[in-house]
Amino acid sequence: MLYEILAKLQRKSQISRLTKHPNVSFRGIKLGISDHFILHDNLKKVTIGDSASFRNYVHILVQQNASLEIGNNFFMNNFCSINCLENISIGDNTLFGESVKLYDHNHAYHTHPEFQLFPSEFTTAPIKIGKNCWLGSNVTVLKGVTIGDNCIIGAGCTIHKDIPPNTTVVNHQELIFKNH
Repeated sequence: MLYEILAKLQRKSQISRLTKHPNVSFRGIKLGISDHFILHDNLKKVTIGDSASFRNYVHILVQQNASLEIGNNFFMNNFCSINCLENISIGDNTLFGESVKLYDHNHAYHTHPEFQLFPSEFTTAPIKIGKNCWLGSNVTVLKGVTIGDNCIIGAGCTIHKDIPPNTTVVNHQELIFKNH
């Protein structure tokens, strides 16, 4: 009983966070348990279409000057995350399996004269996911990718280049069996 009350309060808190932000618009959103929206005060915009549904333990980060656009009838399953530093757009009727991750950025680094990583500097490029797409469980989409309309991305794929419309991508793995 207490757990249900706390979950309801947490959902109300997240809805309030979305409602109070001047650059956020949404309609008919459904949130699960322990969803977190981290929204920078100076983000460009966040739009979430009608009948968007976010299951449990979803994490969405939209940083300064970034834009996130989610279409109508969107579904995001458990443990998914969107990390938006520039621009991510997702079309209507798209669904994400569990643990889908979107990153429109990488850490900046040098390889010459010596290798050096920059933990607080990033390179960015937009992500665009078309309408009527299904991203299976554990799919990761990296910066600069466009996924066309009507695509299926199989479980476990890392998408690092554009996918044309009406395409199915599978993570082809060879299973090797050895007798003992």
